[in-house]
Amino acid sequence: MKKENNSNNSSAIVPMADGEPAITLRDLTNKMADFAMERDWDQFHSPRNLLLALVCLFLASLLISSALMVFLGFFFKVGEVGELSEIFQWRGEVPRGLPGWDEKEKEHLGEELSDVLLYLVRLADICGVDLGVAALRKMEINARKYPVQYCKGSSKKRDHYSSENPTEEL
Repeated sequence: MKKENNSNNSSAIVPMADGEPAITLRDLTNKMADFAMERDWDQFHSPRNLLLALVCLFLASLLISSALMVFLGFFFKVGEVGELSEIFQWRGEVPRGLPGWDEKEKEHLGEELSDVLLYLVRLADICGVDLGVAALRKMEINARKYPVQYCKGSSKKRDHYSSENPTEEL
């Protein structure tokens, strides 16, 4: 992603070489928030639940990865995600916005979240994956897997929806 520096807008997005605009973290954040809101999933998206989903995703990918990815990914998945998990360990359910956390705790959380993000960005780069494009594609797939009319307000897994909606291709 390339940003143009000018006096009017210091964070203006410059199109990539293929002419498509680069996706920003803010764009992805907004798209994910809209996706969750449309499905009434904010009720399930507490910091603890999102962290558990991240850990489960990484553990699942660890089990199905190639030997090289297991070797390269094991340290990251256990190391950085483990450090992130330690912040929430023993706190129980943590409300959105982290009320009661002091600035030092929030700063530490930001550092650990950044570690996970930076390793993910680096891994994508080394593997030749455009993370912005991949994230948008995955959101399109998830929108088909979890159509609003079938999953709004529900935390049930996708196979529940696909059995109710057998004609729609997932």
